[in-house]
Amino acid sequence: MKHLIVYAHPHTDSFNNAILNTAVEALEAQGHEVVVRDLYKLGFQPVLTEADTASMRAGQTPQDIATEQQFVTDAEAITFIYPIWWTGLPAILKGYVDRVFAYGFAYVAGEAGIEKLLTGKKGLIINTHGTPSEIYDQIGMTAGLKITSDVGIFDFVGIEAVDHLLFGSIGYLDAPAYQAILDQVKQTVTTKF
Repeated sequence: MKHLIVYAHPHTDSFNNAILNTAVEALEAQGHEVVVRDLYKLGFQPVLTEADTASMRAGQTPQDIATEQQFVTDAEAITFIYPIWWTGLPAILKGYVDRVFAYGFAYVAGEAGIEKLLTGKKGLIINTHGTPSEIYDQIGMTAGLKITSDVGIFDFVGIEAVDHLLFGSIGYLDAPAYQAILDQVKQTVTTKF
């Protein structure tokens, strides 16, 4: 399969980077083709502007958006890897969704409601957060994060969410616990696709 991984973490020595490397290596070992779009390394401009929307309405998608849309079009599977900040996506990834999953590309309004234009693609989300998972589970945050991303983003445009991994207590674990997370990432990407 052709995989697109959209990665959003500013630090090259982060645990998210270890997750990214593990996912890429596991997918490539299975013979999958993998493209990584590291939004921070790319310097992706996340702010949707009036000029962006005017250009897209005129049928002239700005080049940086068109480039990312082509990667999405080519992919059979899309994975987002990012930390949870303030109970949501980092601004750079939220802006990616705002600009790239645009009206007319990822969805349109039809007579029967929203038409999902990315149907047929599979999606995976991998998140980290510093709060213990048990606390997020108890207060409903885990469920909320899954709904807003799996349903509110992926399903809204037709991407089938095959899994959503959320790893808590990042920054507070021992080496075996971090390795167990990486093992789970490897197992997930090799069995879900």
